[in-house]
Amino acid sequence: MITISELASEKIKEMLEQEASPDLFLRVGVKEGGCSGFSYGMGFDDELNEGDQALEAQGLKVIVDNDSIKYLRGLVIDYKESAMGGGFTIENPNASATCGCGSSFRTATDAGKPAEAGEC
Repeated sequence: MITISELASEKIKEMLEQEASPDLFLRVGVKEGGCSGFSYGMGFDDELNEGDQALEAQGLKVIVDNDSIKYLRGLVIDYKESAMGGGFTIENPNASATCGCGSSFRTATDAGKPAEAGEC
């Protein structure tokens, strides 16, 4: 369901090691907002909620809440290095439109709730 590239996986594992907490996992989700209607959320968590679904990708435990799953099928998380540093990138086959910063999207069937102008 979610693919994490080898480089992104290495970076996430490095970050998890720095946290030094064996109970942490990667949580990926979607919430309304951003300039296109939905925005991605990605971070570490140690609490499971009702309706969460557990996945494994590149040896990482990934948790997705039940409401976000329909927007994240086929999602690819990568990590890109550039002259200005590096960062995670997200490619979502469900997105029919994305914003310029790449952290907000909408689908062909659901526009979400865009944030006020200037809130990307």
